[in-house]
Amino acid sequence: MGNPLLDILAVRCRRCFPHQLSIYDIKLNNAILAEDKHLPMYDEMSSKYTVEYIAGGATQNSIRVAQWMLKVPGATSFMGSIGKDKYGEEMKKNSKSAGVNVHYYEDEAAPMGTCAVCVVGGERSLIANLSAAKCYKSEQLRKPENWALVEKAKYIYIAGFFLTVSPESIQLVAEHAAATNKVFTMNLSAPFICELYKDAQEKALPYADYVFGNEAEARTFSKVHGWETENVEEIAIKISQLPKASGTYQRITVITQGADPVVVAQDGQVNTYPVIHLSKEKLVDTNGAGDAFVGGFLSQLIKGDRAY
Repeated sequence: MGNPLLDILAVRCRRCFPHQLSIYDIKLNNAILAEDKHLPMYDEMSSKYTVEYIAGGATQNSIRVAQWMLKVPGATSFMGSIGKDKYGEEMKKNSKSAGVNVHYYEDEAAPMGTCAVCVVGGERSLIANLSAAKCYKSEQLRKPENWALVEKAKYIYIAGFFLTVSPESIQLVAEHAAATNKVFTMNLSAPFICELYKDAQEKALPYADYVFGNEAEARTFSKVHGWETENVEEIAIKISQLPKASGTYQRITVITQGADPVVVAQDGQVNTYPVIHLSKEKLVDTNGAGDAFVGGFLSQLIKGDRAY
């Protein structure tokens, strides 16, 4: 489950994007929820720049990548809320063509959620206007046709961004996973989630068998919990040792660090895994890189590859 968003992607050089970077207070390598001051930028980007429209949203990105790597039609399912408009139709078409079994709630009033993706020098900033995506309620989840997907699933992934929309739905699924010995996985997702949604995050994390994040999110998580360390390996261990609702699986924490080694913590131990070097000439942009990493990880976990 997650927030399905239509990405509006613009790639510009730093000199060409000063207006957006300054007037909208955009910081690169960051993700935020849109405020009123950001709302004009969506039409502005579409009218002033050459943009690409991509069916996105963090959880859906990961599930699409997992589906692509699994090569089995319908191996994955996704739930979330979209607008009943032309962008919503585009979202349905893109997701179904990717082989994902989508069960969208279509909101009649709110327009399709969008995410401005500003890419400058290969670095990206995300400004999400949830709109219809924030209309998902636990009532939709409880519908028999949707709950049947939860009961059928063996592995469940929800990005932290969904904490801003329906923590009740997350709790329902998390408790089901713990009661039925299913693998439940979550993502820290963004520094602001760790800061502004700390209580909801703390309520969900005891159920998480895998916790994903990047180094900035890990350090913010450490700060808000008063751990007084910025050492990513230490933070990963501490997250893995947080109280757990089910003893079926030991929690594993996976923290990415861009081009630096991936940190994996389990049972008080840390392993690091070097990242294959990619030359700068081959780097298109970092949009969706973390989502794709999680999707690839999940696909191999589902296949039974626990040899990391």
